Amino acid sequence: MKRDSLLIRNIHTLAAMDADGRVLRGGFLYIEGGEIRQVGSGKDRLPKAEREIDGRYAVAIPGLVNTHHHLCQTLTRAYAPAADAELFDWLRTLYPIWARLDEESVHAAALVGMAELMLSGCTTTTDHHYVFPQGHDNMIDAEIEAARRIGIRFHPARGSMSVGASQGGLPPDSVVQSEDRILADCERLIGKYHDPAPGAMLRIALAPCSPFSVSPQLMRDSAQMARRHGVRLHTHLAETRDEEEYCLRRFGKRPLGLLEEVEWLHGGAWLAHGIFFNRREVARLGRAGVGIAHCPTSNMRLGSGCAPVLALRRAGCPVGLGVDGSASNDSSHMLAEARQALLLQRLKNGAAAFGVRDALRMATVEGARCLGRDDIGSLEPGKRADIALFDLRGLGYSGAGDALSALPLCAPAQVDALVVDGRVAVEGGQLRTISVERATARHRRLAARLVAV
Repeated sequence: MKRDSLLIRNIHTLAAMDADGRVLRGGFLYIEGGEIRQVGSGKDRLPKAEREIDGRYAVAIPGLVNTHHHLCQTLTRAYAPAADAELFDWLRTLYPIWARLDEESVHAAALVGMAELMLSGCTTTTDHHYVFPQGHDNMIDAEIEAARRIGIRFHPARGSMSVGASQGGLPPDSVVQSEDRILADCERLIGKYHDPAPGAMLRIALAPCSPFSVSPQLMRDSAQMARRHGVRLHTHLAETRDEEEYCLRRFGKRPLGLLEEVEWLHGGAWLAHGIFFNRREVARLGRAGVGIAHCPTSNMRLGSGCAPVLALRRAGCPVGLGVDGSASNDSSHMLAEARQALLLQRLKNGAAAFGVRDALRMATVEGARCLGRDDIGSLEPGKRADIALFDLRGLGYSGAGDALSALPLCAPAQVDALVVDGRVAVEGGQLRTISVERATARHRRLAARLVAV
């Protein structure tokens, strides 16, 4: 019996999300040192393990991968003055609130958002943090400390805004930084934290916020830095018609044309939203292998539109899912996001056009591809042991005929058990790495302080 070994046995339904689409009944997963060593059926001899989990009532899937978030926004959920606004007005309303963020509030927001994600079955999350009020340069460090404490696999994207309202941008000048300062901090974060090794728990990405908040030069400089250091690039693109009009007016080209000009049109980049791409642009994105973080709830909440998910996938783009900010989604539930993606594509394209497994693949293996990861996203020997187990005895699953289909079709449930890199982080529906009660009490206090005027 090996130390640090785990056996999940007698699994009711095990969906590997591998290339063959294997679904096993009564199967098992054997894990050593954070790595999946065996995926077997009920007929195979069970290996001995230091710890065992009985999966007789469970659906096991790869841990869900969240490809776009703004964790700090958990502090401004359901903010009434922005409740019925579209993107640009929503941002103008919330920028002054976010200008009061500090490292303590960002740390609290990250813990609560990550806890919410993990309880929904998520084992890997990104975060695109781009608000750095003057004197508060260590926001990403605060998020990284929270991720290490709670035990989630983390891809923070160092966001940036350099073009304020006085220069024709959208954000107020109080939340923008000089480009030299931005680039210096990006270098610092990569040097201090980025881990390129297989199985890494922490990787850094560079993420200028959007065409209406940074200069083309910062986009180009970020792309060149990313190439030097082997890190990925992320930004918002083609989210609204307002953005498209802004780019045409200011740069004389559509958002994707701008992206190509600044050297971002390659497989090392993934984009949030991607709603307003035409057919030629979809083909260009596919040839380049650019990833898309599809954020259906946020896009519906803000009335932005529906991304051409089927066309993007056919073109060859990896399309993952993102819960987006918790002030434009007001939730960080990845299984709910998979359900929204399923329903929205069926509304647009018909029930036969997008299947249950398509939605779950977007939430797992395609999300991993967006992040440049081939070591997570499926349950196969050699992959990291990131596993979500959902209990079929829950009230919302009662009467479900197909266990796998129940995950996105029934009411979104919380996870019963969650394994991250071989470590059990959720057990019996309870997060074991932090006290949720203490985290939320602190979070509520800081949220009240932030919005108090």
